[in-house]
Amino acid sequence: MDLSTTYLGLKLKSPIVPSAGPLSHDISNIKQMEDAGSGAVVLYSLFEEQLEHESLELHHHTAGSAESFAEATSYFPEPFEYKLGPEEYLNHIRKIKESVNIPVIASLNGKSLGGWIDYSKQIEQAGADALELNIYFMATDLDQKSEELEKKYVHIVKRVKSEIKIPIAVKMHPFFSSVAHMAKELNKAGADGLVLFNRFYQPDINLETLEVEPNVILSTPFAMRLPLRWIAILYGRTNADLAATSGIYTAEDVIKMIMAGSKVTQMLSCLLKFGIGHIADVTSKMKLWMEEKEYESVDQMRGSMSYMNVDDPAKFERANYMKVLHSYK
Repeated sequence: MDLSTTYLGLKLKSPIVPSAGPLSHDISNIKQMEDAGSGAVVLYSLFEEQLEHESLELHHHTAGSAESFAEATSYFPEPFEYKLGPEEYLNHIRKIKESVNIPVIASLNGKSLGGWIDYSKQIEQAGADALELNIYFMATDLDQKSEELEKKYVHIVKRVKSEIKIPIAVKMHPFFSSVAHMAKELNKAGADGLVLFNRFYQPDINLETLEVEPNVILSTPFAMRLPLRWIAILYGRTNADLAATSGIYTAEDVIKMIMAGSKVTQMLSCLLKFGIGHIADVTSKMKLWMEEKEYESVDQMRGSMSYMNVDDPAKFERANYMKVLHSYK
């Protein structure tokens, strides 16, 4: 049974890839992921704001005025709340590369063009096999047109791609007015892969303290429906490798995503809930299902249920909307 796949030009032993998150802070966890059957690992994101904050902290302790940056730094957590800083992140990559044989995909969440380029170079030099760009711009400016914001995404990808040689993937969000067009433009700009979809942080309101506070909620299996649909639509229509993320819990979920057209399936919430050993359980159940259905490889099933290969492509589009709503009893 051949579970191997290629993603971003890398040869992976499995399409199951732990996505960016807290588990990758610990090298022993990454070793467990490899032993459980992971094809690669995506590290937690390095944030440019984190680097700026460290710079402010350094200036605060070396400059004369203790109050110079009080207001600015109050927006960020205390340094100990960051698990690893920028230098530690780069050293973390080096140590992981020495400890495991699976590809290591770094993740970067920048803010300025210079930051995207500088830190991408450093991540490449540290030995990462690929880089996932976690681009996150909130469209809160009433005067900024959607085209202007989309051009920022494309420009970042184009510039980063021109500066580094390792492959890059873009973790997209589903809120573009035209997801398909953005996928095309990001691929043209140099994205070797597209990760569908990013789950943005959504704040909550505490009614006791009357404060806005973070409230991280793990994805549920239903969340996979959105990336499933768009991967099926994009398969065969872009040269970028497609990666699925959000709501992937079971072997059935992984199989569905591959049949829709994904090269890899990223999972995190299920690992946080059930443990890293869940990867081995998913892998064994995948093999069992493939044996029962007489599939010899994941390549054989890839895209078989995509928009371009199903009997009724309208089921992925608006044409089936009314029928679905009226079918509920």
